[in-house]
Amino acid sequence: MSHLRLGVNIDHVATVRNARGESYPDPVRAAEAALAAGADGITAHLREDRRHISDADIDALADITRKRGRPLNLEMAVTAEMEAIALAHRPHAACLVPERREEVTTEGGLDVVGGLERIAPLVGRLAAAGIRVSCFIDADLAQVAAAKAAGAAVVEFHTGAYCEAVRHRSPEAARLLEQVKAAAREAQRLGLEVHAGHGIDYETVKPIAAIPEVVELNIGHFLIGEAIFIGLGPAIQRMRALMDDARAAARAA
Repeated sequence: MSHLRLGVNIDHVATVRNARGESYPDPVRAAEAALAAGADGITAHLREDRRHISDADIDALADITRKRGRPLNLEMAVTAEMEAIALAHRPHAACLVPERREEVTTEGGLDVVGGLERIAPLVGRLAAAGIRVSCFIDADLAQVAAAKAAGAAVVEFHTGAYCEAVRHRSPEAARLLEQVKAAAREAQRLGLEVHAGHGIDYETVKPIAAIPEVVELNIGHFLIGEAIFIGLGPAIQRMRALMDDARAAARAA
């Protein structure tokens, strides 16, 4: 079972900044603090409406992660505009996500099955530029197969439904976790690297971190919220410790 990486999404530092139209808090400073606290990489979503992360943020984040020798994971919609930005910056990774302007946050996984003819050529162009491409999908076997067919190197499973079920003490939580586990096994069988993210907090991280096929978690909103109370460094360190505990327990089982 490999080391479980932690990517920290710093989008909502920009959300706070943009609420007042100021230059602070600075997402780049947050990225530096996250890396110092033990994050393995930085994730940022450049939305079409620029509601949080800006083009200038991506410029600065690409520069700082390159200097630190750490990966930048650019979350992006499947559009010509975002493709051009990704090709200009050539981040370590690009995670293709669905995007609707009216949504508060990403509400589900990318429909690779329905969009294969549009997604596969984009994946090919990004990969040719040396960008590691991920598809952010629901834990669905058909979507896993489509991501493989599209040429993606990675799938990231949307864990939001599972995390919401846990928070609401829904009996559906166990079934949803099993779906993630089954999809992770299938993705690994097909030769895809497996990541997971969305909605993960201190309560839900351990069951996901214990899935042996998962090699990276991307967590943002909860960590930025927790940072208000205990600081970003301690919030990340606690999450890192929970991840490591779950991994160690899974190895020993």
